[in-house]
Parts: sequence; C-alpha cells; structure tokens
Amino acid sequence: MERVEPKTADDAGARADAYAAGPLLNCLIREVAEPRPDQDGRRVYRLPGGGRLLRVRAGRRPAEPEVYAAGGWRRVDHAELVKLVSDELRRHTGRANDELPAEMIDSRETLAALLAARDAATAPDDPYLRSEQCLVTGHPCHPAPKARGGGPAASWLPYAPEAHARFPLALLGVRADAVVEEGDTSALDALGEAPPGYRLLPAHPWQLDLAAPALAAAFADGRLIRLGATRHDVRPTAAIRTVHAPAPGGDVFLKFSLDVRITNDVRRLWRHDLLRLRRTDAAAAAAVAAADGPAAWLSDRGYRTAAFAFEHLAVVVRDGLREHLRPGATALLAAALAEGFDGNPLDALSGPAVWWPAYLRQVAPPALGAFADHGVVLEAHLQNSLIAVDADGMPVQALFRDAEGVKLLPEVSRSAGLLPEVSRSAGWERLVYCLLVNHLCEIAGALTERFPAYDPWPAVRAELARCPLPEIGDLLTSPTLPGKTNLLLRWTGADGAAARYLPLPNPLAGG
Repeated sequence: MERVEPKTADDAGARADAYAAGPLLNCLIREVAEPRPDQDGRRVYRLPGGGRLLRVRAGRRPAEPEVYAAGGWRRVDHAELVKLVSDELRRHTGRANDELPAEMIDSRETLAALLAARDAATAPDDPYLRSEQCLVTGHPCHPAPKARGGGPAASWLPYAPEAHARFPLALLGVRADAVVEEGDTSALDALGEAPPGYRLLPAHPWQLDLAAPALAAAFADGRLIRLGATRHDVRPTAAIRTVHAPAPGGDVFLKFSLDVRITNDVRRLWRHDLLRLRRTDAAAAAAVAAADGPAAWLSDRGYRTAAFAFEHLAVVVRDGLREHLRPGATALLAAALAEGFDGNPLDALSGPAVWWPAYLRQVAPPALGAFADHGVVLEAHLQNSLIAVDADGMPVQALFRDAEGVKLLPEVSRSAGLLPEVSRSAGWERLVYCLLVNHLCEIAGALTERFPAYDPWPAVRAELARCPLPEIGDLLTSPTLPGKTNLLLRWTGADGAAARYLPLPNPLAGG
C-alpha cells in the first residue's frame, strides 16, 4: 500500500488527517473535479461549482491537498477539506446535506482512535486474520469509509477489526415458540447451552447495546434471557459485523445485524434479504461449484432470529475456511493486498509477470462464468473475495462470499421463486464495477506502485478474452468503465443499493 505518512508520523491526529484525506480526494477527483495541466509534479483540478483550483500529490491515495488562493497554493487539513468538498457539492448539486460532512469528520476521528489503538495492540499470528484486520484506510473511493455512527470510541473500539479486536459473543436464550430460522444453524448450538423451553442465540455485544431499547420488553417478560458469553473469543473481519469463530473440528463465520451506517448502508440484516437468503445462496454456490478450477463459495448456510426482533437479533451462519481451502494454502483478503499488511505476498515479489496472470486465472473465470452460464452476479469486490496462496505466495484459489450481495438475472430469479432482480445490462454493469473497477484495478495499482515499468493490462485483456461472453468484446474496446459515485450517492441521500455510475477511463482499451 502507498502509506501516506506525514513527517510527524507519531502524531495520531496528523496521521488520521493523512489517511482520511486520500479516499475523500479520490471521490472528489473522480466524481466532480475537472483535470487541468499538472504543475510542479502535482495533479491540478478545477472544482466547477466555485471555480477553485485544487492540487494534490498523485497516487492511488492522493495526498497533501492544496487550494489556490491569493496568488499561491495553501495546504488544507482534513477539516478544511471537508468544508471545501461540502461547499463544492452544494454548488454542484443545488442541495444541502448536514449528515455527510458529520460522517466525514467521524471517519477521521475514528481513524485517530484506530491508529492509537493499533499502535498498542498485538496483531494475530494467523496471516488470514491479519489480512482481515488490516484495512486502516478502507474503501479507496468513499468519502467516509471509517465512520462508526458518531458514537464514542468506547462503544465501538472493543469490536474494531482494525484495532485487532477479539471478544466473546453474548449468549441469549430465546423462548422456543418465538424462534425463527431457516437452513442449517446447528453451529450456533455448539456455542453454549440454553435451558428447557429456550433456544440459543448468540448476539454481537455492540448490536445488543444498540438495540437495547427495542429489546427491553422481551427481557422483562421472559421471551429473551441472558446466558452469559461464549467460552472462546471471536475475531471481527473486515466487514466489522461478521466474525470468525473457532468451532469443533473447524471454523465458522457468523454475520450479525449492526444498526450502524458503515460506508453507504446501515448494516442490518433486513427481513427481505433473509427471506431470500437460502435460494440466492444456492444459486451462487451452484454457479461457483460449476467453475472449471478450485474456486469455492462460502455458503450462508442459514439464519436464526427471534420473531419479535427479526432484524435486530438475526445471525447468519456462514461456512468456515477449512472445509473449502486447498491443502497447504493460506487464504488472504483481496482488499488486504492493496492495503498492505505483514505477510502480504506482494512484498516478496521480485516481479509480477508470473504472479499477476496466476491471480487473474483464479479470480476472473469463476465470476465471469457465474454470469455467463448461470445468470448469477457475484459481488466480487475486494472485501468479498479471498485469494489463497501457496507457500511461495503464488495464487492457487479464489473464494467468494456474501449471498446478501448476490444479484440474479430475471430467468434465474423466476426459477428460484424470487422476484426479478436485475436486467442483464444492469447485472453486467454491476459485475464489471465489482470485479474490474473495485477489485482488479486496485490490485493492478498496487503492483504498478511496486513495479512502475510493469503494464498489468495485457494480462487482464488476455484473461478476459478467454471468456465467451458476448459483452467481452465491448468491454475490451469501450473507452470507459463504470465508476460508482459514492460521494454523490451519499450527498443526495440515495439508497446505498441504488448504485449510480459515471464513466472512468478504461485501461483495457487500445491494447
């Protein structure tokens, strides 16, 4: 990762400013700013709303923002950058928004707390867990990627993956006649024991605090009882609300509701998603299983919750790694390769000419084949993709996860008994954004930072050209790719699932 460290690297506030500025600048540059000729080795942009000029140090994470005023360039800190962006968006959209600037500030304050806590924490020995807990910067094109709902750090820091948190889950008993479940949830029963007449339900401690007012009556009348905590700690993954838990003879992932906005959405397990979970998961599992190669799907086996708090207390049981991972391989979060962590295989490369095609062979064909042959749109972005490497750091397997993010083309939706979800064109656009723009472009950028003379795009073109999809020809020649507009989406208050795209230069074209 391109770490942006000011000279006062021991100052958590200055470091937080530097980390918070990069994603916000990426959004502003991608969605609003107009490029102007470079100056003094810096990238210069015009902000059309007010006509101001912005100058940054270029890179995957732009840094050191300056504005032109009174005949010279003046450096702006993160608070000033938030004001600049907010003013520009008011002019650009004609709309006001008080919520997003507060989230931008919260994201920066969260970073300061995370950096201080991380400095004092001990990283896990397991390289997989280190990769899940390394995303200090987070989403590279979101204005507030680290916002935690504005609450005090004491309320969320004990559960923060970036601070290498580990903690026991709370155990609840739900009166048996109030339990709602579907699929295989047997892994939950191994976490503890419920008294007669009750079923065991684990809860994320942070969510239990957030949902306390909604649960007070159920605790009072005995529909819900407290049973202590799990004997063993769990580790939060990059998704924050999903934890990795040891289990007898293996491991398991548990995904909880979390009534906090993380990036674009409040991360609650919504009823409509839970009711379609098993059918969507089955479609994704079948599509990945049919791929020609070792790719694996981490199945969302089932969910359990309480009828009186269906969304508040829902928990999804997801396959662990051990039952899917190739022998001798180590799984790593794809996002961690771009972010950087102790054990990143990119750090040990002498060159990418063999590693990068191997990576593409593992990641691209399963996602493209799921769309081409099964009408399944995997959300194959950096946080939902794992790459398994052998002892030499060579990619040997891709693993995909999260049925909640999967979309189905209409013919598949009908056969699964679900409402039609996305048209073929919309599904293709979503796949191109997740797989190519969000995922492969970021890994390619991390490689070219390390090896500036290397062109990663011929290998991508060659891999994509092997897929018989009719859309591939246009993808390889189109001058643009779809870029998600997270800044404008949040400023205008659009639903997080209502992705909006704008054209970005296509590095595949003209090769």
